[in-house]
Amino acid sequence: MFENLGDRLQNAIHKIKGYGKITEENISEVMREIRLALLEADVNYKVVKEFTNAVKEKALGEEVKKSINPGDMFVKIVNDELTELLGGESAPLNLNGNPAVLMLVGLQGSGKTTTIGKLANFLRKKHAKKPLLVACDVYRPAAIDQLKQIGKQLNIEVYEEGKKDPVEISQNAIKYAKENKYDYVLIDTAGRLHIDTQLMEELQNIYTEISPKEVLLVIDSMMGQDAINVIEGFNDSLNLTGVILTKLDGDTRGGVALSVRHLTNVPIKFIGVSEKLDGLEGFDPERMAGRILGMGDIVSLVEKAEEAIDEKEAEKTVKRLQAGKFDLEDFLSTMKQMKKLGPLESLLKMIPGAKKMGLNNVKIDPKQMAHVEAIVLSMTPEERRNPDIIKASRKTRIAKGCGLSVQEVNKLLTQFEQMKKMMKQMKNGNFKMPF
Repeated sequence: MFENLGDRLQNAIHKIKGYGKITEENISEVMREIRLALLEADVNYKVVKEFTNAVKEKALGEEVKKSINPGDMFVKIVNDELTELLGGESAPLNLNGNPAVLMLVGLQGSGKTTTIGKLANFLRKKHAKKPLLVACDVYRPAAIDQLKQIGKQLNIEVYEEGKKDPVEISQNAIKYAKENKYDYVLIDTAGRLHIDTQLMEELQNIYTEISPKEVLLVIDSMMGQDAINVIEGFNDSLNLTGVILTKLDGDTRGGVALSVRHLTNVPIKFIGVSEKLDGLEGFDPERMAGRILGMGDIVSLVEKAEEAIDEKEAEKTVKRLQAGKFDLEDFLSTMKQMKKLGPLESLLKMIPGAKKMGLNNVKIDPKQMAHVEAIVLSMTPEERRNPDIIKASRKTRIAKGCGLSVQEVNKLLTQFEQMKKMMKQMKNGNFKMPF
């Protein structure tokens, strides 16, 4: 997400770093590049004007003139202003209530039904509590079946009463949740192709009767600046508590994310980062600004690791590494743990300085990962524990077993040996970086 915008902003900022001091003359070209980058990312022109004026004013201020490194000060100013533009600080969900009731609204095609499943999954993982999904979209064909299918995949119960009155369904669902000790109730409401009176009246009726703690609008980020009008339309009737931006992993310029809070005062609370049911992230303005400017996002990376990796399994692997006993079974286990973290390309981009190290454009073919796994799984337990015994005849058998070539088996074994040598050097403190 934001790759093009991030690259252009980083290139513009890089020019400033070469200047001994910042003047109105040498900053003009840089500010023009920043302005164009934001406009081409579909950021609202009023927002762009205010942002660039604020950055320029601070960059020409006394604090920058007196600083030892004006380039670094300029980076800090852009980062601070970008963070402020994105909302300043993260806006947590209000999960008070027994149960806490969350109402999701949006237009058709925004990804609302899938997002409600993602949010339920997120809450269950984050807080180790029990969510209930409620099917109140009684108009769209197969909407109830879609939600039930999502609930089945996640092993989360879906409350539904067919095509009855949505207000009554939501009231009955909350009563059911109380009786069965559910912690969260997530209500999937009906969408329309556009905002209309009938849609808003129904949503207002549900809102009035159930008094949800959160009213979250699901918006397709690919709508661009039209999203602002949709947010304002819903907010006028429902007093939105937050926005969930979907499809930020797609071919989107992302400008709406930089305009929402500033123009509507409605905070972004979550972003959709993949089609998978774990592809939802809490939105943190400071971290997002860091990602856009190539500063990385180590906190999010650590959080992903803590969520996905089995701590006991990781400790066991580390101990075997330290003892010099790391084998192909450990390698396979580590690969499986890594797969839980999501696409490796996305993880690499979270590392500070990823662009300088050439990690921001790394493409990792999922097929290659699958090939490696297939090769190791075609080995016997004895071969995985002691790869040295894998000679020509065994390599031929392994290659046939996984449907790949002997050359690919050789390549994996060579890479594994190189990795073991590097780990041994690191353990002995003799490792030197290859640059």
